[in-house]
Amino acid sequence: MTQLNLDRSKELFEASQEVLVGGVNSPVRAFRGVGGSPIFFDRAKGACVYDADGNEYIDYVLSWGPMILGHANDDVLAAVAASAQKGTSFGAPSALETSLAKRICSHYPSVEKLRFVSSGTEATMSALRLARGVTGRDKVLKFEGCYHGHADSFLVKAGSGVATLGLPNSPGVPSALAELTLNVAYNDTDAVEHCFSEHGDSIAAIIVEPVAGNMGCIPPAPGFLESLHELCDRHGALLIFDEVMTGFRIALGGAHEVYGVKPDITCFGKVVGGGLPVGAFGASKKIMSQLAPEGPVYQAGTLSGNPLAMSAGEATITPLAEPGFYESLNAYAKELSEGIVSRLREKGVPASSNHVGSMFGIFFRDQAPRNYAEAGEADQDLFKRFYWHMLSEGVYMAPSAFEAGFISKVHDKALLMKTFDAVEKFRL
Repeated sequence: MTQLNLDRSKELFEASQEVLVGGVNSPVRAFRGVGGSPIFFDRAKGACVYDADGNEYIDYVLSWGPMILGHANDDVLAAVAASAQKGTSFGAPSALETSLAKRICSHYPSVEKLRFVSSGTEATMSALRLARGVTGRDKVLKFEGCYHGHADSFLVKAGSGVATLGLPNSPGVPSALAELTLNVAYNDTDAVEHCFSEHGDSIAAIIVEPVAGNMGCIPPAPGFLESLHELCDRHGALLIFDEVMTGFRIALGGAHEVYGVKPDITCFGKVVGGGLPVGAFGASKKIMSQLAPEGPVYQAGTLSGNPLAMSAGEATITPLAEPGFYESLNAYAKELSEGIVSRLREKGVPASSNHVGSMFGIFFRDQAPRNYAEAGEADQDLFKRFYWHMLSEGVYMAPSAFEAGFISKVHDKALLMKTFDAVEKFRL
């Protein structure tokens, strides 16, 4: 294994701990899931990132998904620069908001109107408030290991960063509020039906990652999403798709397009901001009319619809409609994930993978998991060793076994072969 020089990153981490909690601004960045000190990055371009020590890495994190065109895409940078010349924030309406909203709605038939916010957490939090306001009910059904941001209602048995740190729940969430959150296993239709049989008249909504991306990458079982839609319709609840990660990522029309299921409310983020902080939630005109200022459900945000984020989102989404864009992107993800697993298995390493569109997950267990409990059965120590090996060979993957990986348009065959070469050097 190549010895990495990370001296500057270590110095920066020591300094950051003096003024930042844990030295980071998001817990998963602290590298608790893999040990050691976090890597501090200095710049990024195309499919690669460069750390403070000058090391270059092939990037399969892509800022946790939004950089679908690659880092520092010239068209996106030009759009942001042009927008910045006119002002970085208005706190007032601009035509940019309408333009991006129309583009999003055109690809998601169930979304007739939407509201921009500044993060995925804001989007899911606001969507749930809207669902509660529309139905007059309080409870929400979510799935173990699905992460919908850090709003109180969603931190009960959440995945991703919470799982990485080994926290079953989060102190600070009132027990009375936690009791309104019902949890069942992902892909378990029987458990959902049982939950509705006991609480059906008090459940405002089901919220789900249509492709779970916060316990690795786990696709829905055949018929699972359809069953959620049917149960919500039968019991008067609303179905919320958290497409913060999957929207415009697994297909132009996200999970709507891939699985043919239309939820009542959809949440967006990541790609729609082209790497800038942004989120959105949308639904039919009837549902969205309950949101202020048209209706009584209040939601607001000073930086919502920020012109820089709107410009970046428009410049990112526009080329996604080009013929063949997703076909080549998704084929790469398939070849990458399956190629990594086949090479690991040849060495006697228990490994499996899932991929949906350009999302993928590598698991150190013989069979790909179907839910959070099975994802947790993967060999975490083996993952840590593999992580640091790949990093030393110039391949940057998410520093947590509970995170999905991503591909960009500019990942090419040469980078794929370099990744495979790094896997070949891995030793038990």
